[in-house]
Amino acid sequence: MPLDWRDISHVTKVDPAEELPRDLDILGGTDLVIVGGSDGVTQENSLDVIRRIKSRFPELPVFQEPYSSSHVSTATVDASDYLAVPAVYNGDRENFVTKHVEFFTEIGTKPEEIVGSGVPVVGELIASRGREAVAEVSENVVGEGYVIQNLDSKAAAVSGVERTYSPDEVAGAALATESFYGFPIFYIEYSGTYGGTADVEAAAQYLDETVLLYGGGITSQRQTEEILDAGADAVVVGDCFHDDPERFRDTLP
Repeated sequence: MPLDWRDISHVTKVDPAEELPRDLDILGGTDLVIVGGSDGVTQENSLDVIRRIKSRFPELPVFQEPYSSSHVSTATVDASDYLAVPAVYNGDRENFVTKHVEFFTEIGTKPEEIVGSGVPVVGELIASRGREAVAEVSENVVGEGYVIQNLDSKAAAVSGVERTYSPDEVAGAALATESFYGFPIFYIEYSGTYGGTADVEAAAQYLDETVLLYGGGITSQRQTEEILDAGADAVVVGDCFHDDPERFRDTLP
């Protein structure tokens, strides 16, 4: 589906391994949903969450953000609008280069060579739809330049992040994202801790075409507006969606 980022200022991050709020109507105020996580995430629970959200809000854009290619299946590709694949700049090689090369290597591999591979989507898609499936999958992949700024977070641990970036380095990563890598999204992730505006202000000055997302510790409309005023295109709200739906409502702009 075509996506106009000018209409998006509030993004909800949904962890398929966590319980959903009883009333999914609270998603009526958000502009986009990202489904993804690390612990306890599977193809099955990812698909279930995507389908439940889409059945309630068919026009709401849904990205699947798989930490591992094993979270992806033919069904999740069909059910979601895009696959958002993070490239963690301050992570280890596995989370910037290795897994992306492996992902696209498997996409381009003949089905008989990848039986039992970590990307079950590939064999099924190519076998059922022919070689054009390779182009189809690639078209739906969205690259995200990623900086993780909370060393105590699970995201940092699983991505091999050993140090955070200074605002100047965040600005450099933003510039590289748009000018060198050409990723459509640059994501500053504080993972449950509110990081303030310094990194957002540093990154925003170098981004014209690339969308700037900030996630981490957003629990109020005031914080949402503060981050947007600093130059972010959208805030990403995750923890309080699962833990405190009433507080989640307060984050809506």
